Amino acid sequence: MMEDAQTRLDGNAAAGLLREVFAEDVTSARGACKSCGQVGRIGAAHVYMANLAPGAVIRCNSCESVLVVLVEVGGRVRLGMSGLEWLEIGEG
Repeated sequence: MMEDAQTRLDGNAAAGLLREVFAEDVTSARGACKSCGQVGRIGAAHVYMANLAPGAVIRCNSCESVLVVLVEVGGRVRLGMSGLEWLEIGEG
């Protein structure tokens, strides 16, 4: 068994994979709500945005739990996905 130190890399090692994942249209991705277990496309979820708000809140269309919080400030985007059990991106 290899020790963690022999197989551990920093986050930059995942740059290529992350670029591939987030280059996709995430609205067609499927996700599972941590709260109720509902599986559905992100594009079918409920999105709440106010005119002057710096982002959006995406809620489960079944139980209204928060799935994703997206905030854009100063040219940076912060994405919180604590309400998703998993997110599946790609064809299938």
